Amino acid sequence: MEAVPNRTHYVHVAAASHVGKVRTNNEDSFVVADLTGGTLLPDEMHARFDVGERGVLLAVSDGMGGAQAGEVASALVVETITKEIGGAPLETPRDALLTEAVQRAHEVVLQRGERDRAKMGATLTAVFVRAGRAYVAEVGDSRAYLIRAGQIVQLTHDQSMVQLLVDSGIMNAEDASHSPMRHVILQAMGHQRELKVALARLELRDRDCLILCSDGLTNHVSDLEIRDVVLEQLRPEACAQRLVALANERGGTDNITVIVAGVGGGLAPPSPDERPEAAVEVIEAYEPKVPSR
Repeated sequence: MEAVPNRTHYVHVAAASHVGKVRTNNEDSFVVADLTGGTLLPDEMHARFDVGERGVLLAVSDGMGGAQAGEVASALVVETITKEIGGAPLETPRDALLTEAVQRAHEVVLQRGERDRAKMGATLTAVFVRAGRAYVAEVGDSRAYLIRAGQIVQLTHDQSMVQLLVDSGIMNAEDASHSPMRHVILQAMGHQRELKVALARLELRDRDCLILCSDGLTNHVSDLEIRDVVLEQLRPEACAQRLVALANERGGTDNITVIVAGVGGGLAPPSPDERPEAAVEVIEAYEPKVPSR
């Protein structure tokens, strides 16, 4: 089903980012941008944006690198994709628009690392909301979730070594959660020459909730706990703050960044027989080589 015509739908969104309990600096960056109105959402704030002709962009990037290289990389990623999508011709196909913006951000980080002779990189999970659809791009292991009708579904697929081992049957999910390789990612923005952007899309429904986060959250908080916080707190700003607090209560071993976006307005409700996991249509998959046994 398509969005109901001639009615505005909206995104009610909040974001929170915290250094955590162990790190001394925050290498995470995020953006929440109303690309039609030109408004950016600051940290610890919330807003309701009507989804205009240019759409709304949500993105989380987790930087990596020595000194301040990670901070630089993640900031460049979110700044570049915001600029690229916000300035593109309106007739550009939405899936191509997001992929091209991510590729451009990759090039910018790669060039900055070469210029500064610094090894830097960053993950990226971006959700572009426009005309009743959400387009999801991923590089690395930051995540996006959909909560619909009380159920939670992961929209992204971790591009990590342990996820690859789980997918290939070499490791089970429980062992993966404790593996020393769980932080090893298979590709990153600006880290290697070639980049494959994973891309998916879904038709939005009234009262959908989108969650984006760095692994500082998912290291400590399970998918079902994320769902329960959203269902209990209701308001996006309360959800984001509670999720960050929960990760910190459990150790806060990494930087924690969370975006919570409720969607509503001129959208069809989910039908009783819809399964949220079937809502995601993969456009481009990241398919690394499976290791031999």
